[in-house]
Formats: sequence, structure tokens, C-alpha cells
Amino acid sequence: MKTELWVIGNTSFSYLNEGTKIYVNRLKHYLPFEYSIIPDIKNSKNMSNEQIKTKEGAQIIKKLDKGDFLILLDQNGKAFSSLKFANYMEHLLQLSHKRLIFHIGGAYGFSNEIYKRSNGKVSLSKMTFSHQMVRLFVLEQLYRGMTILRNQPYHNE
Repeated sequence: MKTELWVIGNTSFSYLNEGTKIYVNRLKHYLPFEYSIIPDIKNSKNMSNEQIKTKEGAQIIKKLDKGDFLILLDQNGKAFSSLKFANYMEHLLQLSHKRLIFHIGGAYGFSNEIYKRSNGKVSLSKMTFSHQMVRLFVLEQLYRGMTILRNQPYHNE
């Protein structure tokens, strides 16, 4: 199954771009993987937070296929240790879906339509992080999970 990470908007922070490239390349050694940037909503300065979430959600819905399994990175999602997340990943990768998609929403979160379409939610922490930094955290945890599943010496217990 192909695994993807979808994020909203580019980041202007070079250190995040560099870290993202490192972990995307590492992940490609373990599974078919794609990192996709969904463009920011144009002219959003004149929109409410709800309008922005709704427009971002519509962009995501257009990209999704019926056979996709969508996991949202959401502060109210299920929290895992790294070992439990690796086991969760192993379970997800055995499902018969075309694509496994992890999605990080924009600065204001997800629209109701995206919540309804999702197949699950994962939380990285009870703390709030910028949606730009979370992309690096998720990539690192995906990589860590794959090394755990392969019994490779990246994760220390």
C-alpha cells in the first residue's frame, strides 16, 4: 500500500524543509511514500477561520479516492507510544486500501467534512504545535515506526 503525508501550504523555514527532505528520503527505503503539499487558500485574509477550513477541506476531498484510508493528525486523536504507533502502522499497512494517507490540517484545523470522511485520528501530544513543525514530527515517527518494525537500531527503549 502506498503511504502519503498531505500537508497544507509550504513552509518558509529552511530547517523544516531540510528535515522533511531527510525523512522523506529515509522513508522511501521502507515503503512507497509520497509527501504532498496542498496549496494555501488564495485571498484568505478576507475569510473567516471556518471559511478557510471549509475551502481546505474541499481541496482534500477532491484529492481523495474512495479506496483511500485517511488518518488525521489531530490533538484529540488517539495517542501512542512509538512502539504502539509502529504496531498501529503495521496493522494499517495490512489493510486492503489503495492508499494510506496521513493528513496535517492547516492553521485552523479540519472542516467537518474532513472529520466525517476520516477513518481515524492520531495525536502526537496534548500540546499544540504549529502545523508546519508537525510535518517533521510525523515524518520522523513514521520513519521510527518502520525501523522498529524491521528491528533496526534507530529506536532505543
